[in-house]
Amino acid sequence: MKRRTFVKGTGTVAGGLTLAGCLGGGSGGGETTTESSDGTTTADASDETTAAETTSQYDVEEPLVIGSDIPYKPFEYRTTSGELTGFDVDIARAVFGEEMGLEHEFKKTSFDTIIPSLNNGNFRIIMSAMTINDQRDKKVDFSDPYFTAYQTVAIRKNGGISKLEDLKGKTVAVQKGTTGQSAAEDLKKQFDGDLTIDSYDQITGAFNALLNNQAVAVINDNTVNAQYVSERDSVVFLEGEGEAAEQGKNAPDYLTLTVEEYGIAFRQDDDQFRKQVNEALAAIKESGRYDEIYAEYFE
Repeated sequence: MKRRTFVKGTGTVAGGLTLAGCLGGGSGGGETTTESSDGTTTADASDETTAAETTSQYDVEEPLVIGSDIPYKPFEYRTTSGELTGFDVDIARAVFGEEMGLEHEFKKTSFDTIIPSLNNGNFRIIMSAMTINDQRDKKVDFSDPYFTAYQTVAIRKNGGISKLEDLKGKTVAVQKGTTGQSAAEDLKKQFDGDLTIDSYDQITGAFNALLNNQAVAVINDNTVNAQYVSERDSVVFLEGEGEAAEQGKNAPDYLTLTVEEYGIAFRQDDDQFRKQVNEALAAIKESGRYDEIYAEYFE
């Protein structure tokens, strides 16, 4: 699915990056949420389908636990009232709640340890704006792609950076374990090592470094960078053509370092459930539900 991914106006996805509880989802009519001691929240759906029936159909212990790095606005983040929301959260609700009738909950997990946590059984799947790539594919299996993203460069306005080569000899900020970090490392090789990369546990730390003049740029997914650009007059995209234009994609009007696809990650022995999730993903695309959710967050 070729899309130019931009964040819509902040009125649509407004909210802070505070942390509180987690939102779950279920099928059918009214649903309630129950917060547990570890900060997750389970949604209980009033539906004729019993937990035993859905467990039997999908071989899933309910609630289905989804590992995710939070906050990562606009994919998973909290509103000022503490509600977990975002594109991934709504897609999960459509796939697992509406299509599959499964109760589910998100579990906050650091991105740089999220794959080992999956394989250690801490949750059933990962849904966290995760790029499908060969390195990760050796450790997990992915669903069909559900989102196209680009690695981009966010800079301070009037910060002395006008082209990619201006980053040489400077410090850039990234989030640990992400493809933004990988893109920065590739750029460092291109600069013969003349680039300092500061890595942060969460993307908010990288942006704080940019705003506090500890870094001249943040290398990260375009939609997340776009969220910060839309909220702060002092932050802009580094402009220019890049990988998307070279690949003939419907490229955005800012520099793109990579073209990537997001997928839901599964343990490598979970083929049947992965197949069922792919079927549900296909169903929400066919019905138009995917496009409805996409339109809420991007333009």
